[in-house]
Amino acid sequence: MQSAYLIAPKRIAIQEAPLPEPGVGDVRVKLKLVGICGSDVHLFLGHRLLERPGIIGHEGLGYVDKLGPGVVGRAVGERVVIEPNIPCGNCRQCWTGKANTCGNKRTIGLNEPGCFADYVIVPVDFCWTIPDTISDQDAVTVEPTAVALHALLTAQAKPGDTIAVIGLGAIGLLVTHLALALGYRVLVTELNRAKVSLAEGLGALAVCPMGTPYEQSDTLAESWLRYDVRTVFECAGAALTASLATAAAPRGAEIVLVGLSAKPATFTPLKLTREGITIVPSLIYDHPDDFRRTLRLIEAGVIQPGFIVSGYAPLSDLQAALDSAAQGEASKLVIDLTLNNSHDPYPTSHGPEKPD
Repeated sequence: MQSAYLIAPKRIAIQEAPLPEPGVGDVRVKLKLVGICGSDVHLFLGHRLLERPGIIGHEGLGYVDKLGPGVVGRAVGERVVIEPNIPCGNCRQCWTGKANTCGNKRTIGLNEPGCFADYVIVPVDFCWTIPDTISDQDAVTVEPTAVALHALLTAQAKPGDTIAVIGLGAIGLLVTHLALALGYRVLVTELNRAKVSLAEGLGALAVCPMGTPYEQSDTLAESWLRYDVRTVFECAGAALTASLATAAAPRGAEIVLVGLSAKPATFTPLKLTREGITIVPSLIYDHPDDFRRTLRLIEAGVIQPGFIVSGYAPLSDLQAALDSAAQGEASKLVIDLTLNNSHDPYPTSHGPEKPD
């Protein structure tokens, strides 16, 4: 099979690799579409290093190609999306309902072979069948949408409340989309004018307008106070914006950290304590609830997360696509494996079709 290996920072090599065989309880998935995530970009840039050259990518959509021993109730040809984080089930975090923070979890595209390849092996319980009514473009965004849904459900704010979102990458846009669809009022802050326009088109209100530096927190604090913001979602993943969230948060507000900055942020303990501001982490999602809920919301037509997809590229152009994603202009780039193989047996459209 064709596979894209990250062999060093900023170096992708397309190589032939042996066709993997599913083990007990696994399925083999022939991949069709794979979204590029911010974590893929961080690996590509060398902000986080793999132990050895490997296949990255985890936002996979494809078809079940082969069943491993012991797999029942599933069929070859099922259109499926991959849940890439696999907790161990045997540690304290897993036992206490915090499997998303399991220190032993296996992650496809990190410490397990990833999805920027023709095929990937997935435990059957982490391979979700996609209803026919869900388009490929919506389906390939299920994983990041589950991240956004988990963040929204983590917060104390409820439908009818006002929330604020800092950073309109894929996750920030999806938090915005979900919240608006479920009845929240959403304020957004982002320096990229095109992404602001996209959020405004969904019904969000932009504050701290284009060109205003994030360091100027007074304007943001005034807007958040005026609109009675209950929860601030930090989705930019930068130390500066995490610091901004704590500096501008209104009295009694909650800050949900969704972005993953590795650099230290600053806050004033007196402000947090005196004003009753809380900081809550939100990491990936809960298995299996968040994927199931996400799929049901899409199937019911409540959300259409595929709107974040801004372009497609073949696997051979993965390096260029990662370079482009690193610039931060695109909302979501997707690798289309069918563009590499004219003999692919599955449909090349991005609609709801699947093989007979």
